[in-house]
Amino acid sequence: MSFYPGQRWISDGESDQGLGTVTSVENRFVTIMFTATGDIRKYAIANAPLTRVIFNEGDIIPSHEGWHLSVSTINEENGLITYSGKRLDNGELAELKEVMIDHFIKFNKPHDRLLNGQVDRLDWFRLRKDCLQHQFNQQQSELTGLSGGRVSLIPHQLYIAEEVGSRFAPRVLLADEVGLGKTIEAGLIIHQQLVTGRAKRVLIIVPESLMHQWLVEMLRRFNLKFSIFDETRCQEIANSAEPDEEINPFSAEQLVLVNLRFVTDNPDWYEALIAEDWDLMVVDEAHHLDWHVDHASTEYLCIEQLAQTIPGVLLLTATPDQLGHESHFARLRLLDADRFYDYQKFTEEEQHYTEVADAANALVAKQPLTEEQLSTLKQLLSETDISEQLMQLNQADEQAQQHIRQKVLSQLLDRHGTGRILFRNSRNTIKGFPERQLHPTPLPLPEQYQEKIEDFLLSGDHTKLQQSPQAKYLTTPEILYGLDGLEPWYDFDPKVNYLINLLKSLNKEKVLVICAHAQTAIELETALRVKEGMRAAVFHEGLSIFERDRAAAYFAQDEDSAQVLLCSEIGSEGRNFQFAHHLVLFDLPTNPDLLEQRIGRLDRIGQTDTIKIHVPYFEHSAQSMLFQWYHNALNAFEHTCITGRAVYDDFSAQLTTLTLSAAPSQAEIDQLIHLSHQRHLALKAELESGRDKLLELNSSGQGKAEQLVDKITALDCETKLPQFMFQVLDVFGIAQDDKSDNAIALQPTEHMLSGNFPCLPDDGTTITFNRDTALACEDYQLLTWDHPMVTGAMDLVLSDEVGNSSIGLLKNPALPAGTFFLECLFTVEATAPSQLQLNRYLPVTPIRILVDKNGNNLADKVSAAVLDQQLTPVKKQVALQLVKALKAQVSPLVSKAEQHAELLVADIQSQALTSMEDKLGQEFQRLTALKAINPSVRQDELDFINLQQQELANFIHKAQLKFEAIRLIVVSN
Repeated sequence: MSFYPGQRWISDGESDQGLGTVTSVENRFVTIMFTATGDIRKYAIANAPLTRVIFNEGDIIPSHEGWHLSVSTINEENGLITYSGKRLDNGELAELKEVMIDHFIKFNKPHDRLLNGQVDRLDWFRLRKDCLQHQFNQQQSELTGLSGGRVSLIPHQLYIAEEVGSRFAPRVLLADEVGLGKTIEAGLIIHQQLVTGRAKRVLIIVPESLMHQWLVEMLRRFNLKFSIFDETRCQEIANSAEPDEEINPFSAEQLVLVNLRFVTDNPDWYEALIAEDWDLMVVDEAHHLDWHVDHASTEYLCIEQLAQTIPGVLLLTATPDQLGHESHFARLRLLDADRFYDYQKFTEEEQHYTEVADAANALVAKQPLTEEQLSTLKQLLSETDISEQLMQLNQADEQAQQHIRQKVLSQLLDRHGTGRILFRNSRNTIKGFPERQLHPTPLPLPEQYQEKIEDFLLSGDHTKLQQSPQAKYLTTPEILYGLDGLEPWYDFDPKVNYLINLLKSLNKEKVLVICAHAQTAIELETALRVKEGMRAAVFHEGLSIFERDRAAAYFAQDEDSAQVLLCSEIGSEGRNFQFAHHLVLFDLPTNPDLLEQRIGRLDRIGQTDTIKIHVPYFEHSAQSMLFQWYHNALNAFEHTCITGRAVYDDFSAQLTTLTLSAAPSQAEIDQLIHLSHQRHLALKAELESGRDKLLELNSSGQGKAEQLVDKITALDCETKLPQFMFQVLDVFGIAQDDKSDNAIALQPTEHMLSGNFPCLPDDGTTITFNRDTALACEDYQLLTWDHPMVTGAMDLVLSDEVGNSSIGLLKNPALPAGTFFLECLFTVEATAPSQLQLNRYLPVTPIRILVDKNGNNLADKVSAAVLDQQLTPVKKQVALQLVKALKAQVSPLVSKAEQHAELLVADIQSQALTSMEDKLGQEFQRLTALKAINPSVRQDELDFINLQQQELANFIHKAQLKFEAIRLIVVSN
């Protein structure tokens, strides 16, 4: 393939990009600019999926200036083509260089295939027609991007996702309490931004310990394949470059996951990272970005610089702080440095927030308002006189009072200082969590463990012990014991018999066991199998993602399954095991966050049963002390402990000292527990007093959330998607076998229409359309309209010739044999940069035209569904004879059909313009009014709406008719 700058090519796999122009040819690569979408692609010359665009004599070519040329001669010089002929608008002779051809040109000629006898089966035609209709419906759906995640339909999560994900370049802080699903909210937002085209490139930055969890969550829940970038990956890509070629490693992927330490410890790679164009950045554990008025950490400064160059920013914090903290201001400062520029000014404003929240709390609690609260509300809502309404709060009947309260609260929500950029839900406002029950079991410490622990504690002073790698095994003595390769610990450890007896007593009820180390889980499985013949699944970091899915599925099944799943610490990653109600903590983590994550595998919204937390621990050991500290100081087993990390940070040194003491006294332990408990109560009271119920009301959605759940539930219950996908699978020749649990096993076959069917591995896969089934069996793919198998199948059909030419026989006694009709499918579509959201207003709109031999359009009189039922297939030889006989009459009728379709284009464009101007005009007015009373509305949001209106009007006017498919219908005896 010879490439020269200025040549015009189209992408075989992305025909919607329009006509591309070669901008540069360097070494092994060619760069193509697709002006219609603004995208630039770089291809390896050796296998570029491109086709050169060369027109023939007699073709009509559109110029980018709007006139058309009828080609009479073609000249090629230095690899570039110049077309000569007459202009259609004025008849003058003209030349048109290929570089000046209209970028928006489309290529698809179904009638050429028909006239050459290239006809497809009737079911292929029906599939193409249905793809066009479903594509049209989905491009307009308000649920696009929201319904596709493998997640439970939890109202507050969906509300936040819809509210934030539909914005241009959202910049928000997600600060829900632990267990309420910030990662799910972030995933839903990312998914919606990507699916709707608002974002193309996403960067996620997390602590190293959370890398795997995020990778798995994004892949398993949202089908988003993020790539982990570290020193090795960056170096490999850099080393693959030619000697005179500079490559930015981060250019290789659209979805990138890095850990925070890698960003801060590698200045060169950080420079490469910041040099890239990203649409959205997500930062987890943002509360660890240290900032003070007179000092900022390296981590904070790195994220701050990225936040200044990346339009969209999501910050996640696991610790809900009381409003007014420096760290809270620091996070808001990352989101909007112009709005939050001065800490002192912010603290003054924050006093005002407290007054607002105080008044809002009284309204929510239906309490009489004090004079101070009435004064605050009148001052805050000064642009509307609400004095009379507020007076009625203490006088009107209960129904009227409720109406007034709701109205005042709605006005407060609009004006609330951080309500648009901060979302914080707490368990106080979100219902649906189960009760927790603690079942502790003290056990004697085996002599073998006692000896190993004593030997270690007597082997050096406190400092030396603290630095020893063996210190971390004091709470997991089986690992400490196993370091010397002695007899198997499970032969004498009483916890093993405890677990066996528990499993027997629960009579096949599902049990999740979490321990700190993979080795413990592996050897526990051996013990259960050897001692009792019990079937157990094992889940640890040494397994591939596929092997983990298989273990989780083995545990989740109802029949022929494992009663128990033995997990290492990664069992507390983002997996959903809420079908189980028993959790065994085989050991205790030293970090309270990890303890909450472990319990959170079962303690989730939607859990139907009480959670039984079984804690076997050794008496007079580090385990015993940890158990007492968690239970008596923090009450962390039976209640979510939002203060745990803060208390741990204050007392971790004392905990470590007592752990490394050979024989700490109970008095010392009690003193530590007492001080920790006092700190826990103080922090809890402080956080509770700082609760902003107005903010929580705004974050939970106030009824809008439940409407979203109802809409997605209704969509889940529809049968259109299963029917469509079975049609797709049949046409493409994919084997389907029913499985239990509402699932279908898919297998590739030798007779498949395409060897690269999306999301179908060589060894097959299992799909389900049932959300509950997919949540229980994470190795199943949950098919929704957003799933890449569904969207990919549509793209496969519509980007190829599948079904765009067909012939059918119609047996109808009322019509004479030999009568024929031509059914033509067209679409009206325009090409625009995805962030403009053109498809919301002008989706790819199908037009069906059915012409008789006189060119009359009968589409309104004869439906496609009626024809689909009555038509019968025609053999290839007969089809060729029919085409030969009717060839002379078909071409003029195609022109007639195009004329009928063209008459409808202007109306479709007009409706799209009206819809766009109405929706964006209303959104602009709403945000403009909101900005006047709430400075959290950014000016760039308003500027983008203005730009969007101007650009969309231009692109809608450029909409063109595309010929999609043709079906010749011949009446037979």
